[in-house]
Amino acid sequence: MITTDPPLRDPSRGHVGDDVRVIVKVSEREAEVLAAVAARLSNAQIAHRLHISVRTVESHVASLLRKYGVADRQALAALAGQPAQDDPDGDPPDASLAGVPVALTSFVGREPERAAVLTAFGASRLVTLLGPGGVGKSRLAAEICSSHPAGGAFVDLVPARDGFVTQAVARALGVSERARQPLEDVVVERLRRGRALLVLDNCEHVLDAAAGFAERLLAACPGTRVLVTSRERLSVPGERTVPIGPLPLSSDAETLFRHRATAADPGFGADPALLTEICARLDGMPLAIELAAARSASLGAGGLLVALDDSLRVLTGGRGSDQRHRSLRAVLQWSYELLDEEEQALFRRLSMFRGGFDLAAATALSAGGGPGAITDVLGRLVDKSLVVRGRGTASRWQLLQTVRAFAGELLRSAGEDGAVRELHLLWATGAAAAVEDRLIAARRGRAEAAAQVEGGRREVAESWRQEFDAVADDLRAALATAPPSPDRTTGADRTAGAGDTTGPGTTAGAGGAAGAGGAAHRLARSLGHLTFARRFLAEAQEHYRQAAERAPDPGEAASDLRSAADCSLDTISGQHAFDLLLASAARSHEAGDENARAVALARAVETAGRFLASFPESIPAERLRRHLAEAAEAGDPADPVVAAALATAAAWSERPGAFDPDPALAATALAAARATGDAVLISAGLDAVTTVAVRAGRHGEAQRHTTERLALLAGMDRDDPRSAIEIVDTLHVACTDAIVAGDLPAALAAGRLMVNDDLVGDHPYISASRLIPALVLTGDLGAALRYGGRMWEGWERAGRPAAGWLLPSVSAVALAYGLLDDRPHFRLWRHRAGVVVDHARAGHARLSSFGAFVDARAAVHSGDLSEAAELVERAFGTFPMGRYEAYAQAAGAELAVVAGLPDAPARLAAASLTAGENHWAAACLARAAGRLHADPDALATSVARWEAIDARLERAHTLLLLPHRAEEGRAALDALTQQPR
Repeated sequence: MITTDPPLRDPSRGHVGDDVRVIVKVSEREAEVLAAVAARLSNAQIAHRLHISVRTVESHVASLLRKYGVADRQALAALAGQPAQDDPDGDPPDASLAGVPVALTSFVGREPERAAVLTAFGASRLVTLLGPGGVGKSRLAAEICSSHPAGGAFVDLVPARDGFVTQAVARALGVSERARQPLEDVVVERLRRGRALLVLDNCEHVLDAAAGFAERLLAACPGTRVLVTSRERLSVPGERTVPIGPLPLSSDAETLFRHRATAADPGFGADPALLTEICARLDGMPLAIELAAARSASLGAGGLLVALDDSLRVLTGGRGSDQRHRSLRAVLQWSYELLDEEEQALFRRLSMFRGGFDLAAATALSAGGGPGAITDVLGRLVDKSLVVRGRGTASRWQLLQTVRAFAGELLRSAGEDGAVRELHLLWATGAAAAVEDRLIAARRGRAEAAAQVEGGRREVAESWRQEFDAVADDLRAALATAPPSPDRTTGADRTAGAGDTTGPGTTAGAGGAAGAGGAAHRLARSLGHLTFARRFLAEAQEHYRQAAERAPDPGEAASDLRSAADCSLDTISGQHAFDLLLASAARSHEAGDENARAVALARAVETAGRFLASFPESIPAERLRRHLAEAAEAGDPADPVVAAALATAAAWSERPGAFDPDPALAATALAAARATGDAVLISAGLDAVTTVAVRAGRHGEAQRHTTERLALLAGMDRDDPRSAIEIVDTLHVACTDAIVAGDLPAALAAGRLMVNDDLVGDHPYISASRLIPALVLTGDLGAALRYGGRMWEGWERAGRPAAGWLLPSVSAVALAYGLLDDRPHFRLWRHRAGVVVDHARAGHARLSSFGAFVDARAAVHSGDLSEAAELVERAFGTFPMGRYEAYAQAAGAELAVVAGLPDAPARLAAASLTAGENHWAAACLARAAGRLHADPDALATSVARWEAIDARLERAHTLLLLPHRAEEGRAALDALTQQPR
C-alpha cells in the first residue's frame, strides 16, 4: 500500500510528475487557512483563530482546492506536509489543547500528585482528581495538561447545567452540531483519532451527565484520555482517583503564601515560623491561603495571624483535624465580613452569574450605582481575591465555584434571591437580543462581502459567536429558573395527539406577556435563534418549544412551534416535525390566523410525502387528504404563500407513500412558488419537479433543476431554521444528481460544498458517500479509498442504520480496488454492498444498477471474461434502484464488445438509446464503438469526452487503445494508480 502524498495536479492538463510542483499564487490569508487545515482544524476553529467568518473560511478552502487542483482536505493538508484531519490512515500531528486557562500567577508544588496522575493514566484512561473545593484541583489539572503533546480541550463545567455538558465540550473544541449528526457524535468524531486529552473541570454539580458523557466518549475514542476534577468520583468503570489534599506545611504552603503576599505587597516580609503558623491555621488549603495573603498588605503577617486566630475560633467552634474543610468557609466568612456594605451587596448578587460577566452585566444586577461606581467596587473585590479577572481578558470577571456557592448562600439568607433572579432574567433577555443584533449584522456583512470582487472582498469577523459563547450558560440558566407562564398549556405541551387542529384550547391572557413572563418568552425565542445559528440544532428545537409554552398569545405560540418543526425536520425526525406543524396549525386557529393555519397544515402534508424516509411509519393517505382539505378550506388562495404551500402539498400527496409526486401538480407547485419570490419555497417546488424528472429517467433535466436549487442557497438566511431543510436537502442530492447525469466536475464541486458546509458538514459517512463515486469516476482512486474506509467505519460505528443510498458508494470503492488490480479487496467491498442491502430492506435485490456497472467495468479492466455473458445480461436488467442504468448498460455494451459476444452490436445500440444526457455513458459508448469497429476516430472522440468531464483514468485507458498515444496513456495511468490509499 502506497503511503506517500499525492503530487499536485493541474486538472486542465492531467497529472504532474512527482518531481514537479505547480506554482500557485495564494494570498496571505489563504496561506494562513492552508496552515490551519494542515493542523487538523475544523472550519469553525479556523474562523475563531483568524477572527473571520466560517463562510469566509469555506470560501478560502474552496479557492485553495481549485487553485491546487486537489480533490479534498487530505490532499490540501499534504501541501503543508501533514496528514489532514479526516485522513483515517494518518497519525494526527501534535496539537495544543483548547481552552487551557492561562496562568496569571506561579504554580507551587504538587509534584507527588502529578506523578500519581501519570501512574494512574498508565492503568486507566479516566483519572479523577478528587478533593474539596478550594484545594487546587483545577489549577493542578491545568498544569498537567499544559504540557500534554496531543490535541484535546480543557472544559470548565462550572457554568454548565446537567443537559449542557456536551455543549460545553463542543464549544471548547470548536465543533458544532450538523444535520443528521447529534452534537455528541461530532465531539466523538473530533476526538476519536489520535491521543487526545479531555479535561472535565468541576464536575460535582453535573455528576451524572459528566459520568455518562465520559463513559460514552471513552468507549468510542480508544485513544482519548479524560482527566476529571470533582468533589465526588464519577463512579464510571475503570475510573482511577488521585486524592488532592492541602499543601504540605513547612514547604509548599508557605511558598504559596509568600508568592501571593508579595504580589499584593512587593515589600512583604515575615518570619518563616510566623508564616508556618498562619498556614497551619488555614490547614494548608490553597484558596484559603490566597484569600488571607490578599489581606497581608493591610494587616501585616502578625496582625493577620491574630485576626485569623480569632475568626477561626469563633466561626468553626474550635480546632481539630475534622474542621479542616470548615476552615475555608471560615476564611470566606471572615473575608466577607471585612467588606464594606457596598462590596458585600455586589458580592452577593454576582453569585447569580454561572459563568463570567462583564461590567454591563454586573451593573444590571447591582443594587444601585452606574458603571463607574461598579467598576470601582469590582476592583476592590478583585484586590481581595473574592472576584477574579476572566481568562484572557481584563473586561470580564468571574467568581470561583467555591466562592460563588458561598456568595449564593449569603444571597438566599438575605432574602434577595427572588429579586436578583428577576434582574438576571431581564439582563439575560437584553443580552440575548444584543447578540441577535450582532448575528443579523454579521449576516449583512457576509452578504456585502460576497458581493465584492475577489481582490476587494472584506472579511466579516463574526464576533457574535464569541459573545454568545461567553453568556450562553447564563442565558440558559436564566430561562430554566424563570417563573412559569400563567398558562403552560398554550404551546408545545399540547403537541401530544395533535392530529386534530380544531379541538378546544386555551388562549393565554395578556398577563403572560408582562414582566418576567414576557421576558422569558423573548429569551426562549432568542435562544432558539442563537443556538440554531451556533449549530446546536437539537437545543434550538427545544428552546423554540419552550418559547411556545411561554408565548403570550396563540399566534406567537404558532410561530414558535413552526420554528421548532423547522429545526426538527432534519435533526430529529419527520414525524416529530409533522406533529409540531399540526400543533402550530391548532394555535393559528385559536389566534384566528387561518392563512397561517393553512400553511402549517400544508407543510405537514408535504413533509409526510416528501420526507417519507424520516418517518417510522407512513401517515395514512386518508389522514393526509383530510389535512390538505382543511388547509384548502382555511387559507386564502389569493395569498401567494398559501397558494404555493397548498400546491406543493398537493403534488406530494397525490400518491402518498410512494415518493412519487404528480408531474402536473409538481409543475403547478413550482409556478406557484416562483410567484412568491421566496428562495425557500422555490427550492421546495424545484425538488418536486426534480423528483418527477428522476422518476422518468430525465437525469439531465433533474441536474439542471438541482443546479438552480444550488444557486438559490445564496439567497437563504442560513441562521433561520426555516432554510435548514432546503440547504441540507439540496447539498445532499446535488452530488448524486450530477453523478447520475455523468457530470463529474459538477459532482465534485457539489461534494466539496457539502463537506465544507457548516450545517451539513463533513459527516463521517453521509458526506463521504456523496463524494466517493465522483472520485472513482474521475480517477482519484487514492482519495476514494481513504473516504471509503472512513465511510464504512462511520456507518458501522453508527450501528449500521438502514441506508440503501450507501450502495453506489460502497460499490464504487469496490470498483476502485478492481481498477487497481486488488481482487481480494474488490470482493470484500462487493460483499459489503450486499451487507448494505441487507440492512436497507429485507428481500431487496442484491444487485443495484450501479453494482451491475461495477461488475461489468471491472471485468473489462481485468480481462476476466468467463462470466461476461451473465454480467452483460445483468447490466441490461431491470433494477429496483435504477438511477444508474446508463452506466450499467454502457459498461455492459463495452464488455459485450471486448468478450466478442454475438449480440454486442445490438447491446451497443440499446445502450445508446438509454445513455441520454449522461456524459460518462456517452464517452464509454464511443470507446466501445471504436473497439467494435477498430475506429480510431471513435476512440479519439472518446478521449475528448473523457477530458471534458475530467475522467482521467478512463482517458488513460482509452489512450492505450491508440497506438500513437499509448505511451502517453501508460504514463498517465502509472501516475494515477500510484496515488496513496
